[in-house]
Amino acid sequence: MALVPNEGPLFAEVEMSGDSFSSTVRATVVQASTIFYDTPATLDKAERLLAEATSYGAQLVVFPEAFIGGYPRGSTFGVSIGKRTDKGKEEFRKYHASAIDVPGPEVDRLAAMAGKYKVYLVMGVIERDGYTLYCTVLFFDSQGHYLGKHRKIMPTALERIIWGFGDGSTIPVYDTPIGKIGAAICWENRMPLLRTAMYAKGIEIYCAPTADSREVWQASMTHIALEGGCFVLSANQFCRRKDYPPPPDYVFSGTEEDLTPDSVVCAGGSVIISPSGAVLAGPNYDGEALISADLDLGEIVRAKFDFDVVGHYARPEVLSLTVKDHPVSAVSFTSTSSTSKAERSTK
Repeated sequence: MALVPNEGPLFAEVEMSGDSFSSTVRATVVQASTIFYDTPATLDKAERLLAEATSYGAQLVVFPEAFIGGYPRGSTFGVSIGKRTDKGKEEFRKYHASAIDVPGPEVDRLAAMAGKYKVYLVMGVIERDGYTLYCTVLFFDSQGHYLGKHRKIMPTALERIIWGFGDGSTIPVYDTPIGKIGAAICWENRMPLLRTAMYAKGIEIYCAPTADSREVWQASMTHIALEGGCFVLSANQFCRRKDYPPPPDYVFSGTEEDLTPDSVVCAGGSVIISPSGAVLAGPNYDGEALISADLDLGEIVRAKFDFDVVGHYARPEVLSLTVKDHPVSAVSFTSTSSTSKAERSTK
């Protein structure tokens, strides 16, 4: 593993080359910070990073959780049991304004970026659906097409006061020319049944955008690679206090008085791991970086020979899983379905 000298590009790239005797994919995970409360500027930064990654030959680029819209680290949004403050409500209004509609103009721009740089793009965003926000991952192909999304099905702890819950209709695995690609976000990667559903869909390149920079996160990523017989690409932000608005506009609850502008509030730890559990690149805790590796897709078959969790190592007569993968809506209107039936009958 080596650092490419940072003479011209914005960030150093960490890389390791794989074998060339079988099909390989150059993958890059981005470790960089959102420009908080400034979605247009964050999109500009995303394009600069994407351009730099593809200059190194990246075919797939994975961004961190909530890169577009921001991860509100340290904020409580003025919530305590039985009470919400006016200041916290205003913080949510600003956060809501920084989120993006899916579909929407920001999605169109991301699609155009993927097409411009001929790269598969996996992007963490905060999705705005009316007045509810979702922590979401968007997928784009190298022709500039939006493929679809995954909504985080279980926000963690206080995330539940600002984000809605995804349902089983957005747990996709996309079959692409560079492999079968899907994603789970942060701690939902620790949900065994969700992982099993993704393994059953044949995932080969398992993307894990996260906000967890603890060293113990690496154990989870290694386990998933071994369990699923897949490549795991975990992308996290690297953030200092100065990457967020200054107080009193933004306050890190309980720690603000101990922080300086250069204090690290998220140390990254982005990593790429092979199906055999080998670390191909990272983890990086040094700063913003592009972390790359060549993925030898032949490793997937070799790993599955040892252990195929939903294949020859499964015991469906003893243990099985049913996934409810239809969209769930809080409200449905019988007149809508009746109208649709009447329209069909007249055609």
